[in-house]
Amino acid sequence: MYVGTQLGGDQFAKVGDRYLRQLAQLGVRHVCIDPVGDPWQWDRDILMRHAEHVDKFGLVLDMVQLPLPSSGIERQHQSPGIVLGKPGERDREIDGICRIIEALAEAGIGAAKYNFNVLGIPRTTSEPGRGGAVLSTWRADQATDGDTLTIAGKVGAEEFWERIEYFLERVVPVATASKVRLACHPHDPMTPPGYRGFESRVLSSVEGLMRFVETAESPYHGLNFCQGTVAEGMEDPRSEIGEVIRWFGSRKKIFNVHFRNIKGGRYSFTEEFPDAGDMDMPAALKIYHEVGYDGMIMPDHVPHIDADNSIETAFAFCFGYIIALFQANGWDPYGA
Repeated sequence: MYVGTQLGGDQFAKVGDRYLRQLAQLGVRHVCIDPVGDPWQWDRDILMRHAEHVDKFGLVLDMVQLPLPSSGIERQHQSPGIVLGKPGERDREIDGICRIIEALAEAGIGAAKYNFNVLGIPRTTSEPGRGGAVLSTWRADQATDGDTLTIAGKVGAEEFWERIEYFLERVVPVATASKVRLACHPHDPMTPPGYRGFESRVLSSVEGLMRFVETAESPYHGLNFCQGTVAEGMEDPRSEIGEVIRWFGSRKKIFNVHFRNIKGGRYSFTEEFPDAGDMDMPAALKIYHEVGYDGMIMPDHVPHIDADNSIETAFAFCFGYIIALFQANGWDPYGA
């Protein structure tokens, strides 16, 4: 395992090659960075040119994001038919996803991450953290939109599972044949039953994630394990997270790690810097190492701070924190 990071195609279009140089200067070698442009147009040549461009800066393209975003259905969603379970439309989108997976294999890119999301990432009013940093916050009892349905209407838990299983049964065999690992992000955050019409956000609980990885079983089907999101569904993340990492890690179902900390837990939390939350992050990193996890450890959802470029500055702090934890244990943080 080693330090890594992620960047969407729209973000890459804004920051350009300057940011690739910055990552190399900060010691981040492995990345998930998408090509600029419409992902439905990705083919072998586009992906190979992109990987070669990233390589010019001394970086390694470990994975990309499939057109199944974290954004909610009411924003510009790239695969509405899949997450809404629309006959015909979802089949066309699944065919497109399968073509991208095959193109990734042809381009020598061994993994892709994705979300299976309708509600997006609900949050309430941000709260102050140390030194006045602005923290992304979820207080379910302060949410004002809980009774407002999305265009999905009311959705039962098993109804949503049918959509997930329909997708996995068609996509995982293609990923397996192509030897491309698919890493799904949990639902962020866990929401109360019935929130915006959803009986349950089925991928927000540990039990749901266990069911997910055991559906369409394959060594190429697993998780983008967001430690912060998984913790958001727990009563006591500090005492619970270790065994959960062990369960998924020992089964080789962790394909990427969002190394994020929170204060709080189920239905009420703030997103923190890795050193400032409730979870013992050095202990968590040791467990990833113990179970033989072999991918990226990357920051995610950093607090907003007073800086000319808040996100880049906060991410730089997180890179340094992760690299220091590796070196304190005598491990190589950079990867081959």
